[in-house]
Amino acid sequence: MAEVITVMDIDDDNPSPIPNSNNKGKNVVVAAAPSQGKATPWVEKYRPQSLADVAAHRDIVDTIDRLTSENRLPHLLLYGPPGTGKTSTILAVARKLYGAQYHNMILELNASDDRGIDVVRQQIQDFASTQSFSFGGDSAKSSVKLILLDEADAMTKDAQFALRRVIEKYTRNTRFSLICNHVNKIIPALQSRCTRFRFAPLEEFHVSERLKHVIETEGLDVSESGLAAVVRLSNGDMRKALNILQSTHMASQQQITEEAVYLCTGNPLPKDIEQISYWLLNESFAESFKRISDMKTTKGLALIDIVREVTMFVFKIKMPPDVRVQLINDLADIEYRLTFGCNDRLQLGSLVASFTTARSALVSAAK
Repeated sequence: MAEVITVMDIDDDNPSPIPNSNNKGKNVVVAAAPSQGKATPWVEKYRPQSLADVAAHRDIVDTIDRLTSENRLPHLLLYGPPGTGKTSTILAVARKLYGAQYHNMILELNASDDRGIDVVRQQIQDFASTQSFSFGGDSAKSSVKLILLDEADAMTKDAQFALRRVIEKYTRNTRFSLICNHVNKIIPALQSRCTRFRFAPLEEFHVSERLKHVIETEGLDVSESGLAAVVRLSNGDMRKALNILQSTHMASQQQITEEAVYLCTGNPLPKDIEQISYWLLNESFAESFKRISDMKTTKGLALIDIVREVTMFVFKIKMPPDVRVQLINDLADIEYRLTFGCNDRLQLGSLVASFTTARSALVSAAK
């Protein structure tokens, strides 16, 4: 709804507002700010608010829920790939423990914060050393504070060694929760002080069910193939799945189909991968190179995406084991070189050459 305001001027010498002589008596219509609900990223909008809402890993969630209910919560180390529910789980635990006092009882630090040895010795130690008192309610539960260290594998080794002693010293009134992607980057001394839980990539069923809930809530028109494409491209990452769904919805504004999903994300379509694989297995070196290069340019495909999808296609087709092993090994080398920024044209030549060699081996095996 639009607001009606009268235009006023501010005098430099007299800070009180005075009517603008040019606009005296006029009302200016100013559009109200758009609703913030529409602009909220779905990753945050649909983040689980309670442990019951967490999409998967029911065994882990139920264990943590039981420990929380019995007031026996240990120090936690949650690790696994991105978008599998680690942060959402521990934030849901914090909401269950503290309710309205949630923001006063937790200290949350992630990779964007400075978490060197000085922060461990000052900010974390200051927060851990203060005792919280609760008046009314379950004081035993709410008096234990929670320090959440997200992306803990980005902490320096010195900071981790300093944290080791802080964890021991303030266990009486503080619990630490470390979240990371690579557990091998956490020093053994910290690992041994925590109860470890691994969050594996989400199964397709769980991703699909959560996406159906979002689709129904948002009133989207998504085809079965479109939903399957989002699930396939997410690779078990719920955050990635929601981002793909939202960006495709904003880009297409119509029915979300398989083609719309692939075009929005820039990934090669399955039919394009089949066509590329056909050229690699049947055409000459020069012809394959030219056609794949033309398709890359026309459709704006990245060679590294083509290599990854072609590798998965190689797993599906029939060929002798020794030929498949050598071909996949060559494809892995090409992908490795591409991640270091090697020339696309040279690596495309290497891709076609690998299949040419594999074809020769297939012909020899057939004789």
